[in-house]
Amino acid sequence: MARLIFDYKGNVPFSLALGVNAVLFSAAKSKLFTMLTPTGFAHAMALGTLLWTTLGWRGWTYCVLYLLLGNLVTKVKFAEKSKRGLAEGRGGRRGPENVWGSAATGLTCAICSVQGDFFLGISSKVFVLGYVASIATKLADTFASEIGKAYGKTTFLITTMARVEPGTEGAVSAEGTAAAALGGFMLSLYGYGIGLIDGRSVAISTVAAFIATNVESLLGATLQGKEGFGWITNEVINFFNTLIGAGIAMATGILALGM
Repeated sequence: MARLIFDYKGNVPFSLALGVNAVLFSAAKSKLFTMLTPTGFAHAMALGTLLWTTLGWRGWTYCVLYLLLGNLVTKVKFAEKSKRGLAEGRGGRRGPENVWGSAATGLTCAICSVQGDFFLGISSKVFVLGYVASIATKLADTFASEIGKAYGKTTFLITTMARVEPGTEGAVSAEGTAAAALGGFMLSLYGYGIGLIDGRSVAISTVAAFIATNVESLLGATLQGKEGFGWITNEVINFFNTLIGAGIAMATGILALGM
């Protein structure tokens, strides 16, 4: 039983993964409700079950670490950010739209990774790298946004380098940019530490996350909130952000490492 629960290869039966997640989520319910809305909690449990079924406890804890670190930086100077109108809504709690905007790409990579080696002509290791990079990308974005709003001294629009107010779509700061690199590296390093990726892939995931985060700022500056692009919400931007991060990492893994 223990071997099945803690299997890495994706051999954990769905019913067993569901049971494990039900127990873990119930045990941590009070804490999780400070990070997630009630519906966000339910969707996060569904995500957790699917991740445990596909990538086992390693993929599960990797995503949980993202949630914990993301929540931690969201709370940095939260009262001050609230006064300035820069804080996340709902007290920083994430809803279902945040869960899937952040993790849809990663979950897709996780599912593809257990469909047999070279599913769609791509190695399962490449799909796992895509999973790691996609979640690292979202953490890099969260670090950039929250640390930039809390500590950024000067904020520039990424397209023109004109000074803008913190919180402006497409705005970047030196502090936020440095935080993005740190966030992506921290999570990628954890992925290596638990055996999801090898040492060479840490650099690939970190760089992919950093590039994707800056591309996301570019998309925010040029498309979000513009006429004819009302459908491009924060969640849509987050999805493209993680998709770009995963895509860069997977392409680099194939071309540079021969994965």
